[in-house]
Amino acid sequence: MLRLRLTALLPVNTSHDQCQCYDKLQQIRKLEFIIADAIQKGCKHIITCGTSESNHCRATAAACAELGLKSHLFLESYLDDVSKVKYDGNLFINRLCGANIYLVPRPRGYKDYIKPRMQMLADKIERETGEKSKLVSTGGSDEIGLWGFIQCFDEIRRQGIEFDDVVVTCATGGTVAGLTIANYLAGQPYKCHGILVCADSKFMHNEINENMQSLGITGVRSEDLVTMYEDYKGPAYCENYPYQLEYIVRTAHETGILLDNAYTGKAAYGFSQLLQNKPEVFKGRRILFLYSGGLISLQTQAMAEALLPLESKSTIMMFPEKL
Repeated sequence: MLRLRLTALLPVNTSHDQCQCYDKLQQIRKLEFIIADAIQKGCKHIITCGTSESNHCRATAAACAELGLKSHLFLESYLDDVSKVKYDGNLFINRLCGANIYLVPRPRGYKDYIKPRMQMLADKIERETGEKSKLVSTGGSDEIGLWGFIQCFDEIRRQGIEFDDVVVTCATGGTVAGLTIANYLAGQPYKCHGILVCADSKFMHNEINENMQSLGITGVRSEDLVTMYEDYKGPAYCENYPYQLEYIVRTAHETGILLDNAYTGKAAYGFSQLLQNKPEVFKGRRILFLYSGGLISLQTQAMAEALLPLESKSTIMMFPEKL
């Protein structure tokens, strides 16, 4: 894992002396277990879903290309015409990796709308080719995928660096579920915090409780194991208030750490606000902020148009003939 200091991410005069960030292509952690399960069961196709900005779907497309599997991505979109699709960011990588992309109206529920259509596709593939498909839930957040973050927790512990708190981004719930469950099974050495970028605390706690139930963990509830924060989601999923975008730009300028607008940028901003305004929520002064990726979504025309005007001055110029 790559360890980075987060000094410039913290508010001025913060007293917390060990706030750190880890980065290891977090999206592939769940897929390591999910795709292994698919291969073991003889599946040739992986069918999953997310938004058009989904990091999980992009990682799935790349992993399938590497392993000789066929990827099928159900992507929620506000568009009603494929000719209007802009192939940049994660969507460009999906296409480059040969994924089959199916746009569905946004927003739609996974269990009632998207999953039945994923099953229809799996049935069609089996009828026509005889090949089996594995259906993967939104974000890969299920009882198999969460083992990726149980393993992540083990990696953190084995590094021998002491922390009091762990802070993570929450979107579909897989990351926070795996880490919270692992922390509980290890005797709760850390206090866990989840900063939501979409959905709400009720949804996240339900996801964790269902996962614990599937693992046979009883007598404890998610509400007692992890604290959720809903105040930093912005106006909507993948949408930001100006101060959130300004924070992304300032962080890049001052630290070289790149934060995306959909996930880690919102969570890092929320983390900094908690340190500044509510430091009492933390167990101690040694805090781990788990950087969970999203850089490719920065590389879109929409993000360029949103972020570049926030720069204090232009850094592109013609070199003069005389200095």
